[in-house]
Order: sequence, then structure tokens, then C-alpha cells
Amino acid sequence: MEQNFALAMVEMQKIQALQELRCCNELSQRFGLFLTEQQISNLVDRRFEALTETGRVEFDTGILPKLVEAFCDSLFIDNANYEEVLQELQNSFYYFKNECHDLISDEELIEFMRRIFNGRAQGSLEYLSGTSLDELCRNTRYGYAYEDPDDIQTF
Repeated sequence: MEQNFALAMVEMQKIQALQELRCCNELSQRFGLFLTEQQISNLVDRRFEALTETGRVEFDTGILPKLVEAFCDSLFIDNANYEEVLQELQNSFYYFKNECHDLISDEELIEFMRRIFNGRAQGSLEYLSGTSLDELCRNTRYGYAYEDPDDIQTF
């Protein structure tokens, strides 16, 4: 019985996540980005795979709508790579949220990811996840301040 309840909850979450992501198209279309029904379904399925892989649990619609909102105006994303970029950002988010031991809020992590992706990473997902996020999480875990060279102003 418990397993049936859990499956029903997951199905309800998937339906809600599908609807939320459909609504995100209204915002992203302003920037020339649009997800098809198949792409939306792929992203939602990947969300649940990523949650399982990272051992995370979510009770709301997930991080995808926030990622769409934060990244849809990026000059480094076009309709051809939109689904792939969202998938990679989602995977990185969940992975690094664990690596930071949840010491960074969702909003702070997304803002950091956005700033680096649009800044010195120049749209490189490899650079974002392989360098900057590793450094951020390592510093957070050990209580050090993260100093972003892009934030240092010279006079």
C-alpha cells in the first residue's frame, strides 16, 4: 500500500512539473526559446532520474522553472541547445546542492551558476560545473569565502 501511495505521489509531481514547465514557455518565448511537449517530458523524466541519482527528494515542482527563469535570457542559449542546457544545469544543480551540504540556498546557487555561465564560462557547461561550482562548494563546505575574480573591482 505504501508503495502505491509513493507511486501516486510521483505521478502527481510529474503532472504538476509538466504543467509548470509548459507555463515557462510563455516567458522563454520572449527570448526565442521554446520547449516542445517531448522536450518537456524528457526534462521532467530526467529530473526524477537526477533526484534518484543524487538521493534528493523534492515536494514541489522542482528546480526547472527557476532555471528557465534565470537562464532564458542568456546569449549563450538558443533553441537548438535549450533542452540540453536545461538538462545539464538541472543535473549540476542537484549534484552541487549535495556537494555544498545544502549550505547554499537554491536562489544563491542558481544566481552563482547564472553569473558564471554568462560571464567567464562564456556558456560552457563544462567550465561551470568543472571549475567554478567545485570551487564554490569546496569553499562552502570548509567555511571559506568564495572570491569570484569577476567580482573584484580595480580602481
